Amino acid sequence: MNQKRTFGSILTVLGIIGIIIGALAFLGVGGIGLSKMNSIVPFVVGLIFFFAGINLVKATGDRA
Repeated sequence: MNQKRTFGSILTVLGIIGIIIGALAFLGVGGIGLSKMNSIVPFVVGLIFFFAGINLVKATGDRA
């Protein structure tokens, strides 16, 4: 597996985790302890990581 694809996969997983944490904090579930305004930060960072990882995986070509 290519290093760029591996890094893209890691970014995608971190992005999914950030989106979930931001959504749970916004809903007030799980005792995360963030206000609704502060829960936007992990959500936005998660979106950035998610889309950066997806684009990195898509842009990296396979070599035989």
